Amino acid sequence: MTKVYLVGAGPGDPDLITVKGRRVLESAGAVLFDNLTPAALLALAPPHAERIWVGGSAQDEICAMLIERARRGWNVVRLMGGDPFLFERGGEEAEALAEAGVPFEIVPGVAAPLGIAACAGVPLTHRGHSQVVAFIAGQDAGAIDWDRLGMSATLVIYNGLAIFGEIARELMARGRDGGTPAMAVRCGTRPGQETLVGTLATLPAIVAERGMQPPATIVVGEVVRLRGKLNWFERRPLFGQRIVVTRSIGQAGALASRLEALGAEAIEMPMIEIQPAADYGPLDQAISQLSLYDWLIFTSANGVRAFVERMDRSAIDFRALRARICAIGPATRAAVEALHLKVDLMGTEYVAEGLLRAFAGHPLEGARILLPRAAVARDLVPVELRRRGAQVDVVEAYRTELPEDAAARAREVFGAGPKPGWIAFTSSSTVRNFVSVAPPGALAGVRVASIGPVTTRTARESGIEVAVEAREFTIDGLVEAILG
Repeated sequence: MTKVYLVGAGPGDPDLITVKGRRVLESAGAVLFDNLTPAALLALAPPHAERIWVGGSAQDEICAMLIERARRGWNVVRLMGGDPFLFERGGEEAEALAEAGVPFEIVPGVAAPLGIAACAGVPLTHRGHSQVVAFIAGQDAGAIDWDRLGMSATLVIYNGLAIFGEIARELMARGRDGGTPAMAVRCGTRPGQETLVGTLATLPAIVAERGMQPPATIVVGEVVRLRGKLNWFERRPLFGQRIVVTRSIGQAGALASRLEALGAEAIEMPMIEIQPAADYGPLDQAISQLSLYDWLIFTSANGVRAFVERMDRSAIDFRALRARICAIGPATRAAVEALHLKVDLMGTEYVAEGLLRAFAGHPLEGARILLPRAAVARDLVPVELRRRGAQVDVVEAYRTELPEDAAARAREVFGAGPKPGWIAFTSSSTVRNFVSVAPPGALAGVRVASIGPVTTRTARESGIEVAVEAREFTIDGLVEAILG
């Protein structure tokens, strides 16, 4: 049966959506969303799903859209910030659906004030400070019974930043101590979280002086004093840093997630795109003769994936493999081991030179070696292995190209407005491609992180100053270099 799901999207961080919220998004035929919906949540919906921005629509129009699409036989998801039934329109929309006879379900979410307080390090209740909390919609101070609510131990004022001066005067006029701790939080739970702390009397002036803009959540009460001890979120080592990730779509997530776990805002700007080989003939021929090779060398996880995908299309499987396997580094090794295969050889330095040193103790005279790799790559490995007497078949398994939208994305990230603090290059290709599309002066004031010496050399040849280089030439090593 088709249904409308009123889904709480959580307080801002897309990872804070519930498991059920994610599941219904993944099966949606239509998604209605507003200004505060993270793009990462919209990406969870199927490609064919209709995505409808309703930020500028009247409430009756939104209800009509929900009803009409449900009657088409679709599963409809209405995404709302926080929780649908706390300072959102979930109640009104559920009423409209019930009156229209349309089945619906409420999927609760992490309410915005709860998530924001948690990431600001302020427990809204605490046995030593507060066991009563009042949640207040602060758009209209005159509509609130401050005599009844104003003395609650903890006040959480939602969307009241613009009139907080008026709210503070109302509270103090009714006896609330002007020295009561207070804080305002903007962009809560996200990497750009901004928190201002003062007292009921001083916070309005602090907000004005710092130019904090709505929307923001305000917390008033003795619990705010605990922020000094419990402010875990903003103490993460990369909090406040904006770092550009240049890896391809599908691979950027590994680096981005590590940076975000450390508090950074990871900005994905892919500078390479993995494409099929221009001609699979040589790779197919090599796979058909797999039993003839003594060594199979992989120089990237992409090479492993492309090789296996092509083998799956053939009549051959890994039972034909008698070769020993060499991987250039840990990520490539992990891709091989995910196939339940063992890696026989890996260098201690995860570049071509390290791979060659790993072969130093192995006789190669007359050995047949298969090297499936990108169409454009350094020739150091095959040239040196041939010099040592091996017969090396280098076959194209995939290509890397510049994404079509790379120039537009570079202008978006490095154009007008505040620049990111860092850019992380993960290969020479990402450097060269970035240089080909970057606006003039893009990296002025931006620190550059390189995954290893080859990438660093390419950057310097392109006139780019590298601030840090990974000691271990891996994603984890790159993160460690940025951490310093």
